[in-house]
Amino acid sequence: MNKQSKIFPENGIFNFEKHSRLQQIIFVSLLIVCLTGVISPPIALLLGLLVANISGHPWLHLNHKIIHVLLQVSVVGLGFGMNVTSALLSGKEGFILTVVTLFSTILLGTFLGKWLKTDKKTSHLISCGTAICGGSAIAAITPVIKSDEKQTSVALGVIFILNSIALFLFPTIGHWLDLSQEDFGLWCALAIHDTSSVVGAANKYGSLALQIATTVKLARALWIIPIVLLTSFWFKNKTSKIKIPYFIGFFILAMIVNTYVPQVAIVTPYIVSIAKIGLTVTLFFIGSGLSSSVLLAVGIKPLIQGILLWGFIASLSLIAILYLN
Repeated sequence: MNKQSKIFPENGIFNFEKHSRLQQIIFVSLLIVCLTGVISPPIALLLGLLVANISGHPWLHLNHKIIHVLLQVSVVGLGFGMNVTSALLSGKEGFILTVVTLFSTILLGTFLGKWLKTDKKTSHLISCGTAICGGSAIAAITPVIKSDEKQTSVALGVIFILNSIALFLFPTIGHWLDLSQEDFGLWCALAIHDTSSVVGAANKYGSLALQIATTVKLARALWIIPIVLLTSFWFKNKTSKIKIPYFIGFFILAMIVNTYVPQVAIVTPYIVSIAKIGLTVTLFFIGSGLSSSVLLAVGIKPLIQGILLWGFIASLSLIAILYLN
């Protein structure tokens, strides 16, 4: 059985198994709506959630691969709308906060895991997913600690649930606190787990927030490499290969081309528009894998650990950003 199929059932609250054609029509129709570009990323996520809990996902076994590829291609496309100089300034500003929040989150996660008596491997996956970049970090660390399907699925479930909440919650808090686009973009990059929700929330807030959030988040994702190395020593596994997020290199290349090759200015607005639609579709697919049974499969202790860690990193980073201003 597919790793995700245990935690994300293919049929929603209504059994469409005998009506697979209708199930496919509903799914494809909503997918086409997302492809038009007329709806926002949060609405796309909401449509996906409705699919997951009413009709079900007809091709759930392909969901993880589609999300993985589509997110990476979309992020690279967003690079064609960014300037190298501005990106370097954004990355430099967020470096110290990244280091502080990253390591403090992992340390707190270790403590919470022991306090809540969460399974050690599940706890570490949740901590690293919260600290670095959500599902990508979990995917990189899973082979290192040799976690089983249930441990990995539970950690992914916690991250995806909280990511979905963040996509709606963060812009609301940002407007309530009257955060500037610079501050909001930095906060998203530091406090939201997965790149998809970081970009989705920041895009809703503004173009400058999107640029800062994307740059800082991808710089943060590179911390997968040292964290995986440290994890291999902690779990006494020195033979596992490290999964390096190579698409970040293509994102940087796209920024360089946009900054120093003026001839591409004719097509870059179209590339960025397509990339934003790609992000919207990515969030639709993420939502379509989040059925109501996710909460039941996750369990209360891992979910509590995830919520406490998320509250910690969101509060710490927000206080630091407000204090620095």
